[in-house]
Amino acid sequence: MKSDKRRIELLDEMRGFAIAAMIVHHTFLDIGFVIGLDWGYLVFEKLCVLQPVFWAIFIIISGICSRLSRNTLRRGLTVFGAGLLVTLVTAVIMPKIGMEGAEIYFGILSCLGSCMIITGLLMPLIEKINYKIGMVVSAVLFASTYGISSGELLFGAVQLPQSLYTTDYLMPLGIYSSTFTSADYFAIIPWLFMFLFGAFAGKKAKDGEFPQWTYKKHCRPLAFVGRNSLWFYLAHQPVIYAVLYAAVWIIVLIYK
Repeated sequence: MKSDKRRIELLDEMRGFAIAAMIVHHTFLDIGFVIGLDWGYLVFEKLCVLQPVFWAIFIIISGICSRLSRNTLRRGLTVFGAGLLVTLVTAVIMPKIGMEGAEIYFGILSCLGSCMIITGLLMPLIEKINYKIGMVVSAVLFASTYGISSGELLFGAVQLPQSLYTTDYLMPLGIYSSTFTSADYFAIIPWLFMFLFGAFAGKKAKDGEFPQWTYKKHCRPLAFVGRNSLWFYLAHQPVIYAVLYAAVWIIVLIYK
């Protein structure tokens, strides 16, 4: 954020909350994957119904912050590069050491990085559009393209050709084959429009017109996580794996 603007603490706290929820969610998946306890998978699947809510919060806030960033395009390239690193580790390195099933292709970092790059390029145009109109149009586009992975647009009124869904070349856009799997996957469509919704809403933040209570601190730990969300995302899986493997090792030693 710009140094001459007050920091909107609530944005950090809400982003921190979304990251914390993701870490808890992934922990149950890892309990099933690492330790082999089926109840971990069960809890993970039950919580999946809430996942879009947490990520919608995260993506909208990222969109708002893109309006406050000194260089959204450069930050987008950094985040996208981090997404490529995640894919390299999970899809190339981990399978070679016998850890298969956790491959990530175009996860949240790849999606966010793409959204930042696109928004950065479009920022001169975005700044000329009335923010209320932009928010409405973005919300409509998000809702009307939400079913793209199922081959539908405009709430089912438009059916996309099934031939598009025979390969994974268009996977970043939300179009993929029935054999495609990814442990974490967020397509540019429809999530770009959710990001743009935040970018348009960010005009109020840029003008310093958010409610006064949003500039006050409410939860320092969540704010800290939110301010360092990229590092928490990159570190959370290795840390969870390390803790779970250590727990298994300790249990084996105790009962050996």
